[in-house]
Amino acid sequence: MRQKRIILVGPPGCGKGTQSPILKEEHCLCHLATGDMLRAAVAAKTSLGLTAKEAIQKGELVSDDLVIAIIEEAIKRPSCEKGFILDGFSRTVTQAEKVAL
Repeated sequence: MRQKRIILVGPPGCGKGTQSPILKEEHCLCHLATGDMLRAAVAAKTSLGLTAKEAIQKGELVSDDLVIAIIEEAIKRPSCEKGFILDGFSRTVTQAEKVAL
């Protein structure tokens, strides 16, 4: 069976977070919201989370490579076996090219 991959893009407040749970239930996919994933990694004090925390504390953006590493780690989970929804990532052409999973 082929994995489904859905990427929701748009400005804040456009409904990505509203549509994601609907799509998740309809298609049995895991929902990956990068902001939530970053906060969880920081709270869990994972190596990626600690690197992200360092950037955040300096007032820097978390690097694309770090966010992509967190996504790649997440899509290996059993809950993502049938596919996933990326909510709010990618935001740039460069990010889209890098995340061509």
